[in-house]
Amino acid sequence: MPTSEAGAAVNGARRPNDDPSRPILEQIADKWSMTILTVLSEPKRFNEIKRQLEGVTQRVLTQTLRRLERNGMIRRRVLPTSPVGVEYSLTRLGESLREPFSRLHTWAVDNTDEIRAHQREYDRRTLD
Repeated sequence: MPTSEAGAAVNGARRPNDDPSRPILEQIADKWSMTILTVLSEPKRFNEIKRQLEGVTQRVLTQTLRRLERNGMIRRRVLPTSPVGVEYSLTRLGESLREPFSRLHTWAVDNTDEIRAHQREYDRRTLD
């Protein structure tokens, strides 16, 4: 086993805290990141994005856009307008996430009723 993986495997599987993909998954799988990636089907300016995301604050949107840009998922382009505008668009990497996210979203929609039934049953059992 390579040195970088030594100690990371327990019974043939990685411990969750040692998985190098964990911080990436946490950053891209949060509520706002996935919603922003969905909204960016075409390039959009900051306020266009904000209007499409009900409940997001300007601060949270700014932080999420910066994180997505840092991770290479989106591109920020300063527009030569007066006043200066900024436009966001998906990168090739961000675009490549659309298909697997779409499958996950479809799975969630297809299984919502069953999951809610399990939640109600669990809540009923634990409240008794």
